[in-house]
Amino acid sequence: MPRAIADLVTLPEDAYERTVAEDVLVQLNHVLGTKPIRSPEEEEFIVTMQSTWKQARKEGRHEEAVRAVLTALRVRGIVVPDATRDRILAETDLDQLQRWLEKAIVAGSLEEVIGTSD
Repeated sequence: MPRAIADLVTLPEDAYERTVAEDVLVQLNHVLGTKPIRSPEEEEFIVTMQSTWKQARKEGRHEEAVRAVLTALRVRGIVVPDATRDRILAETDLDQLQRWLEKAIVAGSLEEVIGTSD
């Protein structure tokens, strides 16, 4: 079951299979969570669900933050070279991405946003 859940998360968010399976898994997780006594397999399922969805939510927040920075730069008319785009995409620190976004909203140049004095 843990492998199936991990495979499910790799599907595109709008995939029909993912939508259907997520609904079933969320309901199952809720039902198992209310049981007073759970089997080891049920406990493993709950733990797997929690860690998998936590990671998926974190990845979703990362993608959203990267998209926000790149959108702000595009709207401001600031050209982003491929190397800098790669740097933004590779940034895993959500706080750093938030700082870049705040700068991108008011900056006049890419250097002001992603410069050496982040």
